Amino acid sequence: MSTQSVYAEKTVALSELRKKPAEFFGDEPVAVLSHNKTAGYVIGAAAFENMVKLLEANLNGVKGQFRPSAARMKAIAEQGAELLLAASEEELFNFSE
Repeated sequence: MSTQSVYAEKTVALSELRKKPAEFFGDEPVAVLSHNKTAGYVIGAAAFENMVKLLEANLNGVKGQFRPSAARMKAIAEQGAELLLAASEEELFNFSE
């Protein structure tokens, strides 16, 4: 039997995260579990930005790794536009932050 470290005090099942993702973006990381194994972590924007600033301040050459290139930003915008166009009327009206 293998063990796995979880680097968060809170956990959420992937299926639950999909229902209301905005509820889990806070000041502390939340471990996302899939089949009882950590699949990833979610954190709020302020916490992530503080983490990046700490890394940039303490590690040389890290800055570029966290800043998307213009091409990546364009791809993100295009993907968002495609998702909006493909969304049903019900999905658009049930949107919440």
